[in-house]
Amino acid sequence: MIWAVILAAGESRRMGSQKLILPFGTNTVIEAIVKTALDSSVDETLVVLGAAEDDVRRILKSYPVRLTVNEDYRSGMLSSVQAAFSALPLEVAAAVVMLGDQPSIPVSVIEDILKAYRQTGKGIVIPVNEGRRGHPLLVDMKHRSMVLGLDPEAGLRHLVRSHPRDVLEVEVSTPAILKDLDEPEDYAA
Repeated sequence: MIWAVILAAGESRRMGSQKLILPFGTNTVIEAIVKTALDSSVDETLVVLGAAEDDVRRILKSYPVRLTVNEDYRSGMLSSVQAAFSALPLEVAAAVVMLGDQPSIPVSVIEDILKAYRQTGKGIVIPVNEGRRGHPLLVDMKHRSMVLGLDPEAGLRHLVRSHPRDVLEVEVSTPAILKDLDEPEDYAA
């Protein structure tokens, strides 16, 4: 089983308001990324809640996703990854870690990552556009214990640096993998 993990626990400090609940097309930012995960061939989707837990929970109540709460969300993104990896059932083989503020990621990126994982067995699959690594990335659960033990300052980059032979970069045609909504200007664009 491969699950999508959507990190939706952040405080949106740089945005000035909670970016996950901002309008995006006919939905909200968080709905757009959830729909992308649900439209992909992942088996299940887990959303990590935090700062805007009540709002995001309300928005997602009609979606077939599982929810978990990162009580330590103020510690940064790695704490949300760790909360997700702790919540994933033991039978999960891998997780596609998606950022809740990347609503423009197309389903094709997830499918390219999944295909590469299935064909190569590499434990860390990262999309790349014009030489730059982006998100989402796939992490095989053979790395679960290391992820759970990572120092918050190190982040997932330490996992990638620690296992260079287990990393596969997959070239994708969209620069959306490099763009998230951190500042009001990002959202306006």
